[in-house]
Amino acid sequence: MNASDNKNSAPAATGFTHEKVETNNLLMIVLILLVVAIGGLVEIVPLFFQKSTTEAVQGVKPLTPLQLAGRDVYLREGCYNCHSQMIRPFRSETLRYGHYSVAGEFVYDHPFQWGSKRTGPDLHRVGGRYSDEWHRIHLNNPRDLVPESNMPAYPWLEKGLVDAGSIATRMRALRTVGVPYTDEEIARAADEVAGKTDMDATVAYLQSLGLALK
Repeated sequence: MNASDNKNSAPAATGFTHEKVETNNLLMIVLILLVVAIGGLVEIVPLFFQKSTTEAVQGVKPLTPLQLAGRDVYLREGCYNCHSQMIRPFRSETLRYGHYSVAGEFVYDHPFQWGSKRTGPDLHRVGGRYSDEWHRIHLNNPRDLVPESNMPAYPWLEKGLVDAGSIATRMRALRTVGVPYTDEEIARAADEVAGKTDMDATVAYLQSLGLALK
């Protein structure tokens, strides 16, 4: 058998080849997206069926109307740009901030504020660590308490009033995604925040963070 016989008897190449994939941009993009989608589903879908990620840990309760209003102020003022709310399971983190964060602490948080940016310290376990007055002074002028702080002051929070008319709507929206607010809680929400300032609400929210696990 000569070389030409070998050449003619070789089976024709079928299916994808490296050359075909690498020289076809559209095909490569489609295959990359397919692989990423499959990998993402394999990692994400099981989380929807694990109790540790879908059920609240003991002690976790939905935010009160005032705390919920404070969370809105927290987001509005961009506090999440400098502060995370996730303590990682490393000794250096738990020694400073306390017990590492677990998913069950955030089942009522939509969206959660884990984050990774830390221009300022993590705030997950800040609840109960300082007095209400400490937080008020700190928000009015951080340098009165921490001279080296580069955090901006938020004096206008003392003047702004919580929008009592919208808090019930917020609570009903959260109930549709699983937060167990009752009709009675929603009905009296406006009265609970009436006359409260944005400062009152923000301090209440900060004091609620991380109380379930210490």
